[in-house]
Amino acid sequence: MSIFDNIRKKAKMEQLVNEYFSLINSYSPRFTTFEGGLYEMELTRAAIHTFATHVSKLKPEVNGAGNETIERILQYRPNHIMDTKKYLYRLATVLSVDNTAFIVPLEDKRGVTVGFYPLATNKCKLVKRNGVQYLVYEFDVNNTAAIELDRVGILNQFQYKDELFGESNRCLAPTLELMDMQNQGIIEGIKTGASIRFLAKLAQTLKPKDVEEERKNFVASNLSSQNNGGVMMFDQKYSEVKQIDSKPFIVNPVQMQQIEENVFNYFGVNKAILQNNFKSDEWSAYYEGKIEPFALELGLVHTNMLFTEREIAFGNEVLFTANRLQYMSNTEKLQTVTQLFDRGFITHNQGLEIFNMAPVEDGDKRYIRKEYTETTYLDSMEGDEDNANDAGQGVSENDPAGNEDGGGSEEN
Repeated sequence: MSIFDNIRKKAKMEQLVNEYFSLINSYSPRFTTFEGGLYEMELTRAAIHTFATHVSKLKPEVNGAGNETIERILQYRPNHIMDTKKYLYRLATVLSVDNTAFIVPLEDKRGVTVGFYPLATNKCKLVKRNGVQYLVYEFDVNNTAAIELDRVGILNQFQYKDELFGESNRCLAPTLELMDMQNQGIIEGIKTGASIRFLAKLAQTLKPKDVEEERKNFVASNLSSQNNGGVMMFDQKYSEVKQIDSKPFIVNPVQMQQIEENVFNYFGVNKAILQNNFKSDEWSAYYEGKIEPFALELGLVHTNMLFTEREIAFGNEVLFTANRLQYMSNTEKLQTVTQLFDRGFITHNQGLEIFNMAPVEDGDKRYIRKEYTETTYLDSMEGDEDNANDAGQGVSENDPAGNEDGGGSEEN
């Protein structure tokens, strides 16, 4: 069965959509990327790719009894053409480019959710029929389907004017234009630097036809590949010949750094994260500022798609977690695992996971050092210790039984 077989059940073909649905005028019905250019720029694509790559390592977990099947679907294959890594990567990419991402549930014949599919927002439009909002979208070679908007998972960022959708990326337009002009300037500078330009002044007045002929002769004699001696010769027909020094304008390093900072600020990333050259503190800051908010929203969206309010009240929820400790140095990992393991915070297998090692059998047990106790028990423990000391007074090292003479002396 194809992934789209489940979607087709809810499908309304384009003719029916145009006939029965009316567009909602309060919001633009089409979602497009920033003039097709945001994902085409090298630096912005690198920032988006970095974010999507780290997001794709999140681990879905479903709390609540009887949710093993849906947890397995989320952890391995949310739909028939995407594994979990591709699914999360695409969601993060679409959200970064369009500031809005849609998720539609895939259902079996009984109406039970059996998967999730991320939509390309540039193929979606919002419509309304009989007071109900629908999301109409194209899939599988221009086939069209519709689904109630309240059943769709919506991720967004930069949300301001609209109640459901994020703003456009137009505020980044000046920076993108500067980046584009800078790239063009470098290319043109290389072309200009590779050419030799001269200004030759004729010593006499000639007809336009003769001037053109003389130009060709001068180039052929002095600037062609046949002149491999590096010496230019000309006669009295020319009163002056000088080379034109063309210096193309290139943005200086300080200005180029400011352009990069604009992109880094917009996408919440820095050069160390972008080049995978970060330290543990830098990763923690990036995780808390960028990855964790996305994981939180992703969990809430999937939770609300899967469960009713009553089911949520009983503890059913979807979480997306990450092992942040894997990004520490080996010294930091060793110190952290040692401190957490003997206090019962992590299991043996969780400690192995931090070092990217395979789990072992019976490794999910927790251990704790026995010299620790609750503070409320300190007084009773001191009393027990005093009683033990009193009971042990007069005890000889050679007589554990407590005889003063060290072995029960005989009467004479």
